[in-house]
Order: sequence, then structure tokens, then C-alpha cells
Amino acid sequence: MLRAAVTGRSVAGQVFLLQVVIVLLLVVAAVVAQVLQVRRDSDTEAGNRSLAVAETFANAPGTAAALRTPDPTKVLQPKAEAVRKATGVDFVVVMNTDGIRYTHPKPDRIGKKFVGTIAPAVAGGTVTEHVNGTIGPLVQVVVPVKDSAGKVVGLVSAGITTAHVGGTADQQLPLLLWAAAAALALATGGTALVSRRLLRQTHGLGPHEMTRMYEHHDAVLHAVREGVLIVGDDARLLLANDEAHRLLGLPEDAERRSVLELGLDDETAALLASGRVATDEVHLVKDRLLAINQRPTDLRGGPAGSVTTLRDSTELRALSGRAEVARERLNMLYDAGVGIGTSLDVTRTAAELAELAVPRFADFATVDLFDAVLHGEEPRPGTALRRAAGAGVREGSPLYPVGEHIRFVATSPQARSLTTGQSVVVPRLRDAPGWRAQNPERTDQVLEFGIHSLITVALRAGSLVLGVANFWRSEKPEPFDSEELALAEELVARAAVSIDNARRYTREHSMAVTLQRSLLPRTLPEQGALDIAYRYLPAQSGVGGDWFDVLPLSGARVALVVGDVVGHGLHAAATMGRLRTAVHNFSSLDLPPDELLGLLDELVGRIDQDETSADGSAAITGATCLYAVYDPVSRRCTLARAGHPPPAVVHPDGSVEFPEVPAGPPLGLGGLPFETAELELAEDSRLVLYTDGLVEDRDRDIDEGLELLRDALGRTPDASPEETCRTVLDRLPARPSDDVALIVARTRVLGGDRVAEWQVPSDPAAVSEVRASVTRTLTEWGLEELDFTTELILSELVTNAIRYGRAPIGVRLLRERTLICEVSDASTTSPHLRYAASTDEGGRGLFLVAQLAERWGTRYTPNGKIIWAEQPLP
Repeated sequence: MLRAAVTGRSVAGQVFLLQVVIVLLLVVAAVVAQVLQVRRDSDTEAGNRSLAVAETFANAPGTAAALRTPDPTKVLQPKAEAVRKATGVDFVVVMNTDGIRYTHPKPDRIGKKFVGTIAPAVAGGTVTEHVNGTIGPLVQVVVPVKDSAGKVVGLVSAGITTAHVGGTADQQLPLLLWAAAAALALATGGTALVSRRLLRQTHGLGPHEMTRMYEHHDAVLHAVREGVLIVGDDARLLLANDEAHRLLGLPEDAERRSVLELGLDDETAALLASGRVATDEVHLVKDRLLAINQRPTDLRGGPAGSVTTLRDSTELRALSGRAEVARERLNMLYDAGVGIGTSLDVTRTAAELAELAVPRFADFATVDLFDAVLHGEEPRPGTALRRAAGAGVREGSPLYPVGEHIRFVATSPQARSLTTGQSVVVPRLRDAPGWRAQNPERTDQVLEFGIHSLITVALRAGSLVLGVANFWRSEKPEPFDSEELALAEELVARAAVSIDNARRYTREHSMAVTLQRSLLPRTLPEQGALDIAYRYLPAQSGVGGDWFDVLPLSGARVALVVGDVVGHGLHAAATMGRLRTAVHNFSSLDLPPDELLGLLDELVGRIDQDETSADGSAAITGATCLYAVYDPVSRRCTLARAGHPPPAVVHPDGSVEFPEVPAGPPLGLGGLPFETAELELAEDSRLVLYTDGLVEDRDRDIDEGLELLRDALGRTPDASPEETCRTVLDRLPARPSDDVALIVARTRVLGGDRVAEWQVPSDPAAVSEVRASVTRTLTEWGLEELDFTTELILSELVTNAIRYGRAPIGVRLLRERTLICEVSDASTTSPHLRYAASTDEGGRGLFLVAQLAERWGTRYTPNGKIIWAEQPLP
């Protein structure tokens, strides 16, 4: 506030500055007058003292006589100095009538011409003057020295310099200045207090601003379309603008009169006289509805009274109704922007449009789409439509139900809208023969139900017409108008974009799902080691890279594999297919799980390098995999995993275990070896393999998911693999956030009655004993038909092992889905099939084995190798 006052822009500031300037001028004038007065008094005093000293010295005895002596200086100089020092003057100079000095405070000036006027003194008078003498500015007096005859025989001058004259003034001036400063401070403080009060009253405005403000206030007060009244605390009207006069019908002399005497109705007059707070109170004054607001004026220290504003709400009622309608339409458009298209589902998006329109815009709403659109394809004009969604304020409407196929006749509004792409308004359905021709019986029911008006808008997305949206009215008697048509078109335009996006997504998703399902196993291969059930659930956000497989191996063994490629979409699905193919190829080599994962790791690394994008980021960042091999003869399961969740084992007694399988790095990282774990599983144990989508989600971590899986598996102690899959998946949402692959395998055991083993000495003569033992075993198994081929196969394989392998040599027969012959030895050298020439004496053994057996091959063991051959059972 003080800053505003000092700047001088406001009235208070200008008053403050003016008063300070006046006080300052008065102080300066007083100081100057005092200084001048002191100086004048000092000059008079100096002249009087100099005159007294000069006259005294001139009239002193011996002065005139000394002037006549041959050396006046010798006599007069000591006397003059004594007088000067005694009287306090600055000099006493004795001179002749020509002005030649005989004495001087400074001896070097003696004999020189006196500076000053001497003519009047030579004539017998006295001279007083201010001169700038040899010792500085001074006041000096020159008087004559007369002899006894009255003749002027010389002159005496005495003087005081200006520096010595103002001693008194110098002593008085500081006191005078301190007094002036104190007066100025007191005057400034008082002026500041006055200016501060004035500043609060004028709100910091300048005179021009105040004048302009009052002019503007007066102009606004009388021009505003709102009545303004100011009533004092004695209920007298102090001010009323023109609008208040008009709204209340006040007389010309209303001001200064009591509001109770202005002819107002009792309720309104009582409100104005009371001064109480009122907010939008509606009063009927004559033929007007007035909204009255009233507030007291003394809330912040103002004068007592009240200010009242009047607003004519008669016209605003109609305007507010139209504004409310416009606001509701804007809200609908906003809600359409955020509420339509929340999912990439065509049917759901159509339902969102219908639900938004009812009952805010229409009483019933239906959406009809081409069948091709519902399947993600482009619409085919001329085909039938399907009612995709519907909503209404009442149940049981006779409109076509949701899901029904509709083929609109050419004269119907829907057909016209589909053909032209333009919207159609039918104000009165009863008078629309084209609409009634669609289905006379149903349209009569619609009219009887109370539906009387229709808007049909084509669902257009670019150049495609996806279908039509229909808005029906039954509750309001007024038909649809052009403004409502514009709103319907805006709503449908927004919905059409979302429906087309959902259609495109459905198409892309269908393509990706088709590709993925084509890459997954459609049926499980035949094998007798495991009873298997599986499930695959695609993710809600799209297809992913999860896969599983069941791979029969030699020796009645079975390999189970589950994997997960990082990411979603077509690229992840295609990469999954490549990895699945690679696992098939690697498994045919009968590799241990850790070696197979090592080869798969190298493959993923090469895929990453081959598919690095232009910006340097890898398109695939890795994959996880779990590979398990189960042997029904030994009941042993060998597993290895690469960054994959551990398997679960449900023992026959119902207990659930997550065995410790070393967790290798995900595929594609490289550099670290994989380790295997070996489990011995009792018959009817269930081995559960799965991907991370089953146990991990955005809302929980993997530890919580494993506990939930343990709980679900614990509830199925005697369940089949199918029932186990169903129980586990029942706790998942219908559309999980990530792909889920699940395999449940119940173990079987190949009993001793179906296995025969022999140890063979490293002697060719032992081959005949092997043939005899095999014949007896096949007879016990009822497989006499296979005697010849089995003896021939084993003879060749055992002979090769004796000739080229190393002891120990073993023979094993397995009766499973096929008859499996196995010959093992301690050598790691694998035999090779070759075609012997007609002149060769040997080399035809493996060729005969390959011809007689359905399949044959070699697998390596930690102790050597096994050559096996399979024959179909009769």
C-alpha cells in the first residue's frame, strides 16, 4: 500500500507526494532564511567590531605622531599586532593617505598598496565594505587618522574574514537541520497515515482512473440487463439502476424513499427491507418471474445496508430448457467418445451404441450389420443383415430380436440408407407405406406397441457401409426432427469407426489364431506310456507363442515339451512353429534333454540375428522351454528346462510336488549349459507341464500362482487327465491376459510280462542261444508269426555288436503297440546302412533289418549305444 502511495499513480499517492513536497519546501525555506539571517547578522557584527577596533586604534594616543616619524612601521607594527590579537580581528592595517601599508599581519605585505576603497576615508569619512583581500573574502572598515588640527594624516583599516564571521551560524546550522529533519519526518509520517486511509478508500486509483471508473460504473449500472438496488439500513432505497426501475415498475422519485412505500408486493418489499441474505429466490412481481439475490454491504467494514440484484427468469426458462438439451447432447457425444469402442469386439461395440442411445436419445435402438462384418470381413452389399444389438426402455417390443437375419425390402428406410449411404427420418411410421411393406404383420404390432417415429443412419467407415443403426421413439409424442437427426448421425459416425476397427481386429485375430492353431498339434500321436490330456487358451490381447507337443521315441519312451516364445502376434506364432519343427527334428536324434535344449538355444540365437530390425533391436528376445522324456519300463522321467516354470507332479496318493529341476537361462541368451533332473514316477502319477500364463498374471506373481495351482491339483486326487485340466482351468478367466498351454500326463508302466532281457557273451556262437530265447518269448506272448523276422533282425544286430562293438552286450524285447527289439553294447560307433553290390560278400545285414522292420535307429546312452527296430504287431 505504501508502495502504491509512493509511486504517485493513485489519488492517495498524489496527495502524499504533494504534502511531502510542501513540507520539504517549508523546511528548505526556513533553513535558507535562517542561514541568510545569520549571515546578515554576522556581517553587521563584523562591521561593527572592525569599525570599533579601527576607530579605537586611529584615535589612540601616539598613532598620529607615529605616522610622522621616519619609520612608522617600527612604532605601529607591534601595536597593531597586539590590538589584532586582543580584539580577535583578522588584521589591523595602518597606511598613509596614499594607501601604502605600514602594518600588516603578514610582514611581506608591508609597503604595498592597500586593497580596498580609501577615498572616502581620506576625505574624513568611514568606509565599510566586503572585499576579496589578500587573506581572503572579508569585511573591512577604513577610518581616517587625524592630527590635533583635524587633518587626515593616515588611515587605519580593521577587518574580519568571512570564514571567521560565520562561527555562530555554523554552530546553529546543525541544530537547525536536525530540527528540519525531525519536522520533515513527522510531517511525512502524518501524511503517510492520511494517504494510507485515502488509499484504502480510493483502492489505489488515480484521479483520471477514478473519474473513468465512476463513469464506467455509472454506464454499466444503467446498461446492464440485471436490476441493481442498494438499500440502506433504514430500508430506504439509495440507488436503483434503469433495469431495476423497469423490472419493478418503480416511480421516478423512488430513491430516498422506503422500499415499503414503492408499491411492491408484500413479499418482495419485505425481502428488500429485511436485508437478509437471499440466493436466487424467485418472486412473482406483476407479470414477471424475478430471481433475486441479496447480500449485506457491511461484510468488510462497508456501510450498513444491502445490495440486491434482480434477474428476469421468465425468458431464461425457455433458454435454459434449450441449453439443457444442448448440454445433454454434448454429454452424449462425449460419452460416445469414451464409452463406444471399449473392446475390439464387433457385437459388443454395436451393443454399446444401442445402450448409449437408450433412453437418453431414443426409446429403442437397434443395430443391424452384414454377416461378413461380424466375422471380420468386408461387407457384401445385397446380402442379408443380422441384428447385432438392441436396447429399449420396455421389454417385449415387437422389433426383430437380436441375432435374427433380416433382408430389408427396397422401399424400407433401412434399404434406402444402405443403398445411398444417407440417413432417413420417418417422422410418422403410421404414414410410411415403404416401411410398412417390410412386414405388414410385424409393423402393425410395432405401431400398436406405441413406436411412432424412426431415424435410420448408415454405419459408414470410409467407403464401406457396414450396416444401419435404427432409433425408435415411443414415449415422447413429438416425432424426430432435423436437430435430432444430426445428433444421431454424429453418434453413428463415431460408432462406425469403432465397429470397423473391431472388424479389422477380428479379421487379423482370426488369421493369427488360424495360423497358430495350424502350427499346434491337432491330435496326439499314438503311444502307450502316458495317458494325456491338454488345453490351449489364446490370450485376450491376441495370439502368442505358446506351444506343446507329445513325441513318441524309441523304446516305448515319450517326450513331452512345452514352450513359450516372447511376444504376441503373427511373428510370435510363426517363430513358435519354427521352434516346434526344430524340436521334432532334434527329438528324432534321441538326444538327452539338456543336449536338445542346447541345440534349440543356438537356433533361437540365429533367429535373433537373422531377424534384427533396421534400428538394431532384435525382433525376438528369446523363448522358454521344458523338455521331458518318460520311460515306462524304468518309470524314470528325465527333464531339463530353459527359463520355464517347473513341472508339477501329482502322486497317486494326491500329494502335489514341484520337483527341483535346474532352471537354465531362456533360449537365445547362450553361453550357459543346461542341466537335467531325473525323477522316478510311480504308476498313475500325473506329470503337469504348463506355460507361465497359467500361474503368472498382472495381478499376482508366480509364487502366488504356483500355490493356486498346487491347491487346484490337490483337489483332484483320483481325477483323470481330462478332469484335471478342467479343474485347473476353471479358476482362470475366460480370456486370460497371456496364452496358456497345459499338458496333464498320467504315467503307465510297461510290466515285466511285456519285457524280456538277456545278456549276450561276446561270442558268435551265442547268437543261436539268443534266437532260441526269443522264439520261446514270442511263443509265450502269442506272437509266433513274428518268429522268423525277429530272429533274423536280432541275428544281424547281435552279430554286428559282437563283431564291431564292445562288451557288455544286451538284448531286450518290448511288447507295446509294436514289437521292439533292442541290442545294446558299450561302443559309441554307430553302424551305417549301405547298399552292397552284387559281388560283395557282406554289408547286407542292416539293409535286411531296414527292410524287415517298420522303423529302426540308434540311440546313445551314457554307457554306449542301443540299436533298435520296431515291427507292427499282427
